[in-house]
Amino acid sequence: MPNIVLEYTNSVEDRVNIQGLLKDLHQVALDCGLFQADDVKSRALRCHQWLIGEYDDSEDFIHITFEMLSGRSDEQKNKLSHQLIDVLTAQAGTVKSVSVNMRDMDRSTFKKVLN
Repeated sequence: MPNIVLEYTNSVEDRVNIQGLLKDLHQVALDCGLFQADDVKSRALRCHQWLIGEYDDSEDFIHITFEMLSGRSDEQKNKLSHQLIDVLTAQAGTVKSVSVNMRDMDRSTFKKVLN
């Protein structure tokens, strides 16, 4: 159950193919061998308002939060993080700030209902 959440400032849309980037990040998760394909979920969230330091909204960013159920090793998460940032920097090299945060979700408290 990984969730890829790609947050981006609306100022990058004219320079970055967001849907293409999201598909490529999604493919990294599918290909890494750590998850069942049907469990991988990816979405992009456009930010219309943001502030960065003293620059207000004149600086842009793309940030990926990768949430997964706990149980993967630091080595596995580090390798996946590098693969994601490689895709991100290759496709969004003109964006001022790009980042990835790997986040473990507690298996004992995560709940899911499928209908």
